[in-house]
Amino acid sequence: MTERRMTGRPASPGLASGPVYMIGKPKLRARAETTPTPEEGEAALRGAIDAALVDLVSLVETIDQEGADIIGFQIAMLEDEALSEGAFDAIAAGVPPVHAWRSALEAEITDYERSEDAYFRARATDIADIRDRVLDHLTGASENGKAPPGAVLVGEDLPPSLFLSVDWSRGGAIALGAGSPSSHVAMLARSRRVPMVTGLGRVTEASEAIVDGATGEVTFDPDGTSLAAFAPALAERSEADVRAEAMRTEPAQLPDGTRIEIMINVASPAELKDLPPQICDGIGLVRTEFLFEPGKPLPDEEAQYAAYVAIAAWAAGRPVTIRTLDAGGDKPIAGVTSDGEANPFLGLRGLRLSLARPETFRVQLRALARASLHHPIRVMLPMVTMPDELARASALLDEVVASLIAEGTACRRPPLGIMVEVPAAALGALRFPADFYSIGSNDLTQYTMAAARDIADVAHLNDAGDPAVLELMSRTVAAGRARKVSVSICGDAAGDVRLVPKLLGVGLACLSVAPALVGAVKLAIADIKDV
Repeated sequence: MTERRMTGRPASPGLASGPVYMIGKPKLRARAETTPTPEEGEAALRGAIDAALVDLVSLVETIDQEGADIIGFQIAMLEDEALSEGAFDAIAAGVPPVHAWRSALEAEITDYERSEDAYFRARATDIADIRDRVLDHLTGASENGKAPPGAVLVGEDLPPSLFLSVDWSRGGAIALGAGSPSSHVAMLARSRRVPMVTGLGRVTEASEAIVDGATGEVTFDPDGTSLAAFAPALAERSEADVRAEAMRTEPAQLPDGTRIEIMINVASPAELKDLPPQICDGIGLVRTEFLFEPGKPLPDEEAQYAAYVAIAAWAAGRPVTIRTLDAGGDKPIAGVTSDGEANPFLGLRGLRLSLARPETFRVQLRALARASLHHPIRVMLPMVTMPDELARASALLDEVVASLIAEGTACRRPPLGIMVEVPAAALGALRFPADFYSIGSNDLTQYTMAAARDIADVAHLNDAGDPAVLELMSRTVAAGRARKVSVSICGDAAGDVRLVPKLLGVGLACLSVAPALVGAVKLAIADIKDV
């Protein structure tokens, strides 16, 4: 084949080459569809849905909580009988199950795509993923091969479940015709250091590809000259990887010796297995959503207490910042979040939701106060917009501590800080008597730029390095200095080596990143010439 070079939008830095694995193309159907009776058709579809649920639940058990949160939406949708109701009605009328399911889901996808709400438009990819997974089981295509390790996945877009099912430990890359550098898949790719390019336009089949995730250039079917030119760049990348690995347990510092704190983000205790505490200065973000699993009862106080103590014990005396439940938006939790909100990202989420569900919030605060007794735990509140919200949460924490003491239960009132992820909080940071601030760059960018991170049409606007977003970060840092409290950043931007100089430039000196990115971020800091 003739060499072809295409340029798209960089989504995850890095270099990789490998055989192409086309995604989204029609799969070989192992079983030809017959015309079953309505009873047989209903049984076949129910069996396929159950098999798809088994796939997704099994996948959740093998991935980190960040990925599990994404897959949890698909599980919840498949378990909702409203999604399949139209398909079963069509089967009862004599339509074969494959046609019935495809038609019903494509109508659902169309509704999502036409929604005026950005959140629902972004979920259309998840519905398409559900459609295809069930179809694979109905037709036998699920028995066909999966993407091999080291392959370059090429297609129009990539569903999160497919990304999470690939073994990336042996290399590989992603090259998409559409997609967004701010999508969930792009965030997952960056946290796992998988090179990724989006927005290439029309992509066609190829046998091999070279992907440069930093420049956005993809070379399909490279000739000998291109392969020879690629070799030194790959060697340089490999050398940088070796340097980054060597720096994982070293302190992060600028060339002039200035120390920068590097924390890690943790989505579940399982992430800490085999991870040495020496790689970081502490944990800057513990996402507690892992305790609120889909389809299971809400966690009680003892379960939460045990989880928080286990995480804090791993840190071996280093500070641990635990975020209270950040449900809502793209993280629905049955029995906690509200159903049918017109715009979940502007609705009852984060601290707003916790204050509206004090019985659930109180259980979490009790567990945190108990876990703080012997560990340097700090509690962080998400989605804070008004000072009154912090005041109400602080009063509830005081009430919880007093109640524990009255019961004779040992505890300590932990420091209480806020996430700065709403422009109102950044602009008015001095109004919040928080014990610390932590900038959540993902939502701060989304709300500042009015652009969802997983919608391709506005992906170019969702830029944490935009001067407007950086100005809000700078305002937050200035407020922290004025109040003599710490300011950190724990969003996706903190792990983006291209943004690290800008983040340090606005005065940030504490970055909390995915564990896999610690070495690369420390290397980027060491190589900075001017801040």
